[in-house]
Amino acid sequence: MKRLPVWIKNNKLNLNHETQRRLKSWKVHTVCEEARCPNRQECFSKPTATFLILGPECTRNCGFCSVNTARGSLRVDPDEPRRIAIAAKEMGLRHVVITSVTRDDLPDGGAFQFVRVMEELKRYLPEATIEVLVPDFNGNLDSLRSVLEAGPVIFNHNIETVPSLYKKVRSGASFERSIMILKRAKEIRPSTLTKSGLMLGLGESMEEVIEVLRELRDACCDILTIGQYLRPAKANLPVVEYITPEVFIALKNRARELGFKYVASGPLVRSSMNAEDILNFYREYL
Repeated sequence: MKRLPVWIKNNKLNLNHETQRRLKSWKVHTVCEEARCPNRQECFSKPTATFLILGPECTRNCGFCSVNTARGSLRVDPDEPRRIAIAAKEMGLRHVVITSVTRDDLPDGGAFQFVRVMEELKRYLPEATIEVLVPDFNGNLDSLRSVLEAGPVIFNHNIETVPSLYKKVRSGASFERSIMILKRAKEIRPSTLTKSGLMLGLGESMEEVIEVLRELRDACCDILTIGQYLRPAKANLPVVEYITPEVFIALKNRARELGFKYVASGPLVRSSMNAEDILNFYREYL
């Protein structure tokens, strides 16, 4: 196993157990815990979290992700949207990020639950902005349209890696489909900010990464996050390479040259980390 370099080590080891306790009491899931995010202690201390809807089990089995793969029938919890809205209100969130597992078992891929969560958030927290981080809905454009019409300020769909690694890293996904989702999202609702993210260190070349950045810009993607892949569990793919901070800086500069409106690039950058700060920066400076 590769030794963790000094620029990746996160020394903030004390989790905010009060935030964890309250999330448990509300019976809501977060991607922070289910995906074992290395930044969860920092986010919980604020407190903030990225809510994970449609249950803690996924119908796909991506090599990079530690979220459990479904082994039996799954359900949709009709009370989940209300509980999430109450949790967000009691946490005092001004910007709420909602993501989900992939639910290929549902005809709409779970889009209806995204819509219901946003409706409840607007009822309980009418001043808050909403960001959604969605799966690909198997390319269902009706699902995509319904989520966008519910009015998120930011629409995020992560590309995750370069096309040559998709079979190994994103089993069941398609690079072309993911690019299409981002492109059509901007066409359907041009005023919505679109966002995507990449992980590095899985064996990609820098030439491949730059080409993905070009394709994202061709799809009119506004916001980009680039971070280091860290193996969440032994069952997941190993890290091929730890990317140096200098490379992340160079990629940030290149992405800005290509026309991205905001870029967060660094070893511990994650798609939903500091999401409210990104939104505020965009509003104030761009």
